Amino acid sequence: MRPFAALNSLSEDPSVDEAPILHVDLDAFFASVEILDDPTLAGRPVAVGGGGDRGVVASASYEARRYGVRSAMPSVVAFRLCPDLVMLPGRFDRYESYSREFHRLVRDLTPDFEPLGLDEVFADLRSLRRLGVRPVAAAVALRARIRGELRLECGVGLGRNKLFAKLASKRSKPRVEAGRLVAGPGVVWVSGELETQWLDEMGVRSLWGVGPATAAKLEKLGLNRVRDLAKVDEHTLAGHVGAAMAATLVAYAHGEDLREVVTDRPAKSIGHDQTFARSLTGLSEVVVASRAHAAVVARALRSHDRVARTITVIVRFDDLTSVSRSQTLSFGVDDEVAVAAVAEALLSSIEYRQCVRLLAVHASTFLERSENQMQLTFGLEAESSDPRERAALVSRDRQISHGALRDAVDEVRQRFGRTAVATAAELHESGIDVVTQRGRHAFGPDTKDEPR
Repeated sequence: MRPFAALNSLSEDPSVDEAPILHVDLDAFFASVEILDDPTLAGRPVAVGGGGDRGVVASASYEARRYGVRSAMPSVVAFRLCPDLVMLPGRFDRYESYSREFHRLVRDLTPDFEPLGLDEVFADLRSLRRLGVRPVAAAVALRARIRGELRLECGVGLGRNKLFAKLASKRSKPRVEAGRLVAGPGVVWVSGELETQWLDEMGVRSLWGVGPATAAKLEKLGLNRVRDLAKVDEHTLAGHVGAAMAATLVAYAHGEDLREVVTDRPAKSIGHDQTFARSLTGLSEVVVASRAHAAVVARALRSHDRVARTITVIVRFDDLTSVSRSQTLSFGVDDEVAVAAVAEALLSSIEYRQCVRLLAVHASTFLERSENQMQLTFGLEAESSDPRERAALVSRDRQISHGALRDAVDEVRQRFGRTAVATAAELHESGIDVVTQRGRHAFGPDTKDEPR
């Protein structure tokens, strides 16, 4: 039996047709997980992010927010605001484990849900009409289960579309006022009257997709409030923010949002990015770093039972300019040697006049492993007339033995932990170091981190 079906007796609970869209947002998710795993951090200002000069804050506890620390803030600024801030590097494997349990609880309510990252979900409640489920009661029960089973706090918003459900979940959360933490209601439903009030009062930065750059353009036009946008001609606005953004903003200003809840959205890309504590010099250092990236991407591909036809590299220099190169193969790969070979060929086509502060390797254009008719193993030393496909076929026996060894290593790590077995490249004086996707460099390096 669905645990929400009987909870429909709350007063002033709208019908599903009045509030069909639910949005759940976990509070300070990364920081909250770290505090759960280390209770000595409770009550202290905690952030997850990069601790070095190039790091950024990914998540901040509400204790840290009292000092003005917030996500996307440079870490150096966060430490100035809060010298006692505990900055942790982040553990995506742990966050993903909690996220899976979070999605399981949402799935108990409805299979019609759309994850946004690890800590947010939209859900469409319209399929629950026949069960007699009431939206606010369902939201209250879902929040109670998240608190009880995961020990995480969250905010839940309900509205007639994604726009208002997202705005409502933000209003449901705790907030900091004059350095003091004020509790939120936990669940907010946006009625028709509240919609009108919010559209009249909200600033343009409250709208989905309006970041600092777009907000600055709008403010230069004297468009500071959503009510101001509602009076602007879409074609006039398009000349300043583009046609697509103009159409979206005008629709939002009138309370309209036609986006549907999309379930089972497949990943379009799997990649690994790293900002280095010390910038890399020249192609040789970049290539060495790319091999660790290739191993991370290949393991992620295999864990999703995918092969990729397209490999992309992105290089960001010290002046913050970026260059990308991409190659689409006629077959799919999921082997770190193959990914590394293509990445090296692509990196060799870039001119390195400056040092490199960030490197990314991404894989895309996925196929199911069963659909892949040719899985090749590349040799880094091989030659080809096409520099972007500098790789050679190895013997069938070597290919099979290499693939069997690779799969065996994956299986051992899955059962006993990622450091249970290692390749030679992963052995260091301090022990085994297996780089993970979005791992310890995801938000910028610590000062002590140096490229190897």
